[in-house]
Amino acid sequence: MSTNNAPLNSKHKRFLFSFLIGVLIIGVVSCISLNLSPWPATMLIRKGFKKNAAKVNEALVKHVPIGLTSLLNERYDVNDSDGYLDVYYPSSISNTETKLKTIVWTHGGAWISGNKSQLSNYCKILADKGFVVISIDYTVAPKKKYPTPVRQLNTALKYLMANAERLHIDTSAFFLAGDSGGSHIAAQEANIISSESYAQLMDIKPSITRSNLAGVILYCGPYDAHNISLEGKFGKLLKTILWDYSGTKNFMTDPKFASASVINYVSKNFPPTFISVGNKDPLSSQSHNFVSKLQHEGVEVDTLFFPVDYTPGLPHEYQFNLDNEAGNVALEHSIKFLSRTDNKK
Repeated sequence: MSTNNAPLNSKHKRFLFSFLIGVLIIGVVSCISLNLSPWPATMLIRKGFKKNAAKVNEALVKHVPIGLTSLLNERYDVNDSDGYLDVYYPSSISNTETKLKTIVWTHGGAWISGNKSQLSNYCKILADKGFVVISIDYTVAPKKKYPTPVRQLNTALKYLMANAERLHIDTSAFFLAGDSGGSHIAAQEANIISSESYAQLMDIKPSITRSNLAGVILYCGPYDAHNISLEGKFGKLLKTILWDYSGTKNFMTDPKFASASVINYVSKNFPPTFISVGNKDPLSSQSHNFVSKLQHEGVEVDTLFFPVDYTPGLPHEYQFNLDNEAGNVALEHSIKFLSRTDNKK
């Protein structure tokens, strides 16, 4: 009869010893890696974000209308392997000279994840309301660091200006839009277009003028990288992400990353803005503070905020859930803002 209590022979002992040493080495290397580079943690975070983004986009399929034209993988920069964008507009304007207000949406993903296709269904829903909607790709960290995505958005706008006739773009009515990290990128580009001093600070020559920019739509974004809590589970997540995006563990004190806190550089020339965030979003204070700053500067601001006790609580990126009331209210508010906003220099 066999027994599980038989003594280990020398071969088994060597194997067990080697296994334990291997586990110890992996643990030590992982610990060192997390202190020397955010890359290992970033890969895990990206995997989770990617899975959730695909799920959110799939849930929107049933809301997508028919009668839309999609022009996919337009290359806005032939020298950039990530320089692609997608265009959506009502098929009814094909083969006409009709031009529509144009939404250029920068996807979220905390600067380390995401791509334009993850927004495809939401962009189609927006386009059906009578707009040209553009979804752009940009290079996520750690492949490229700050402020690469801002530069890429600026390059995409140059391409859209050059191809406005073919894409039915009303060049006097661009709206920059974004969600999460994409909101931050969009807000920075809007300020580059609106403020000569900020453009000089960023060393980016704006591809469009303030007269081309009619408004900004910002969902669930961060706007002050230097006034953000790094405590707790969410704080540790942000620390890893900002370390990766900025390129330095000391991003809080790095002078090169100071310009990322766009809240400190906006002025009265910033375009009319619509801002919204969920009541249970860990970044909610960022939106509220940005609104206060814009209003202080005299910028026209439209908001959609929810009571603290709103139930069910609305998490980060709540607006993409069109199976609940809040998501539909957000969509309606966005459309109203887009429809009534005319360019104000």
